[in-house]
Amino acid sequence: MRAAGRHIVALCGGVGGARLAHGLAQCLAPDDLTVIVNTGDDFEHCGLSISPDLDTVLYTLAGVANREQGWGRSGETLGVMDALKALGGPDWFLLGDKDIALHLIRTEALRAGTALSAVMAQLAKALGIGPALVPMSDQPVRTMVDTADGLLAFQDYFVARRCAPVVTAIRFDGAAVARPAPAALAALQRPDLAGIVFCPSNPWLSMDPILAVPGMRDLVRGAGVPVLAVSPLIGGQAVKGPTAKIMAKLGLACTNEAIAAHYAGLIDHLVIDTGDNCTAPGLTISQRDILMRDEPDRARLAAEILDILTGSSTAPHGD
Repeated sequence: MRAAGRHIVALCGGVGGARLAHGLAQCLAPDDLTVIVNTGDDFEHCGLSISPDLDTVLYTLAGVANREQGWGRSGETLGVMDALKALGGPDWFLLGDKDIALHLIRTEALRAGTALSAVMAQLAKALGIGPALVPMSDQPVRTMVDTADGLLAFQDYFVARRCAPVVTAIRFDGAAVARPAPAALAALQRPDLAGIVFCPSNPWLSMDPILAVPGMRDLVRGAGVPVLAVSPLIGGQAVKGPTAKIMAKLGLACTNEAIAAHYAGLIDHLVIDTGDNCTAPGLTISQRDILMRDEPDRARLAAEILDILTGSSTAPHGD
């Protein structure tokens, strides 16, 4: 292990990961946190470049996320979607009016040749976010789902078809030629890196695209710091999203042992819920209340995770 540092890197997907990232942001100084986010869900819709997980993390860290949904913006209006539907346009993927403003800025910047990393840094600054919010790669990687109904793009499977088709395999188009975003690479090689957190995002749909980027697994393995994952399961069920359904369709038992096996060779520590158990040789298992019901819960869990990683309790920043 390297000398003790201060910086934390969190890898995450959408809603569940965003909530823990927000908790970490409450416990750490802005310069001490980098959040690397899945972009395998990204797609183009109605001519706009959409980054669902990045935007969920962006809105959550900015304190403007829809609290009930966990995604989208609070106080949103749907004037454009209502008009689009009336004109016979596609309305299967909901875009709020404020959300569309962000997509317009990103789409124009990307078409002008600006890297996704730079676009998200600009948007994060505009929304007053302190921690670094980084896409996993500036090159496009697209999650594709092999199903009994044929090959589906992720949003077609997840949103349009509501995860109904039977999944046989998942792949990440473009991953082989992608590279870690420069800020992601730099964060994982920082001399003051103290630990890496795998947020409770879907291991197959949110975390695997990040880890599929060439070099990312080696960066995690070679970081020389504790690597901790928070289970996305409580009582054998996913708190949010299709994790349990995906595991079942892939022929996996919906258990913490399966989560531990999926991350084998990458993590040192698995945090599971207080009511759950896990036997995973070679891993340290900790039981905590991992259900994040509200913002204080996010900060509490984040502080407990930081205590595990660094051995010193960390109160929410600013308290």
